[in-house]
Amino acid sequence: MDAFILDNIALHIDIDKDEANLFLSLLEHKSLKSKESLLQQGNVCRSINFVVKGCLRMYTSDENGKEHIVMFAPENWWCTDLFSFHTSSLSTHSIEALENTVVAQLTHQNLEKLYIKVPKFERFFRVLFQNGFIMYQNRISSELALPTDQKYKIFKKLYPGLNKRIAQKHIAAYLGITPVFLSMLRKKYNDIN
Repeated sequence: MDAFILDNIALHIDIDKDEANLFLSLLEHKSLKSKESLLQQGNVCRSINFVVKGCLRMYTSDENGKEHIVMFAPENWWCTDLFSFHTSSLSTHSIEALENTVVAQLTHQNLEKLYIKVPKFERFFRVLFQNGFIMYQNRISSELALPTDQKYKIFKKLYPGLNKRIAQKHIAAYLGITPVFLSMLRKKYNDIN
C-alpha cells in the first residue's frame, strides 16, 4: 500500500527515505464499504484522500434531491472538496464509495506539517491542484459544448475500464443523461459486457 502512494508522489517530486517515512507517518488509512460516505454535503471536509483500492464518487445534490456527479476517483486518484478542505467551510459536495474502498488520508494539520518539514511537497500538491483545476475546466467545457457521445468518449479515456466496474446510473448521472440513453450509447460503441 505504501509503495502505491509513493509511486504517485514520485510522478512529480523525488523524495528520500526519511522524507517518505515522514510522509507515510502523517497518513491515516480508512476502509469504506460500498455506498458508505466519506464526506456528506453540509459537513466540513477534513482530509485529502488518496484512493489505494476501490472507487469514490464526488457529487452534489440539488434542491430536488437530484445527484450531479462531478468526478470519480478510482485507484491512484486523489479526491477532496478542495474549497471546504482549505477554508473549513461547509462542503457543497458529498464523497461516497462505489466499491469497497481503502483511502490514505492527509488532514489539513498534517499537510501543513509536511509543508514545513519537507517543502518540496508544496510543489507536489501545487501540481496536483493545478491538474485538478485543469480537469474541472475541461469537464465544464465539455459539459457546455460537446454532444453526449463525445462526452462518453472522454469519460472512457479519462476513466479506462470504469464503465465495467460501477453502476450505469452513476455514469449516466456524470454525463447528465438517463440510464436508458447511456445504454443506447454503450450499444453504439459496443461497450456491453
